[in-house]
Amino acid sequence: MTYRLLLAAAILAAPACTEAADWAVDPAKSRLGFSGVQVGVPFKGRFKRFEAEIAFDPAVPETGHALVTVDLASAETGDVQRDEALPQADWFATKATPQARFEATRFVPRGGDAYEAVGSLTIRGIRRDATLPFRLTLAGDAAHATGHLDLVRTDFGVGQGPWASGQWVALEVGVDLDLVARRKDAAR
Repeated sequence: MTYRLLLAAAILAAPACTEAADWAVDPAKSRLGFSGVQVGVPFKGRFKRFEAEIAFDPAVPETGHALVTVDLASAETGDVQRDEALPQADWFATKATPQARFEATRFVPRGGDAYEAVGSLTIRGIRRDATLPFRLTLAGDAAHATGHLDLVRTDFGVGQGPWASGQWVALEVGVDLDLVARRKDAAR
């Protein structure tokens, strides 16, 4: 479920320059969320702790890159039973693999304020290619990126044993990114 969120975090951009600019994400104003369906009822959650290292310039997106790490034990949905289950071995297995990781190796412009962060997502030690579509708004040294990624949780081993089928919890999950950042040389 958190996979998509990682991808979305790679969205931030910088004002035009010849090299990719570094961005500092404001965790108090940013959100990495996820959504799914359990026994036919939609639910939403978020990761309370994540970090993002982002270098991006929309004028030269090929020079950009990002690394987003998510503390999987910080997942919360507001449902006590679900929140207690998520860190366990059947789901995120946080004792063995405490973090998910999205690494964007390049950014691709898609017209207007639309971009894609192209790279890989790793959850539970399983690495897959991933492309995160996002929209970016720049205002001086401030950036706001929003994106959404659809994933199949079992592609990453999330949901073991009786949870491996979509009978109780849908296989499809969404990851939503809403990041606010400032250009690092302006954030000081």
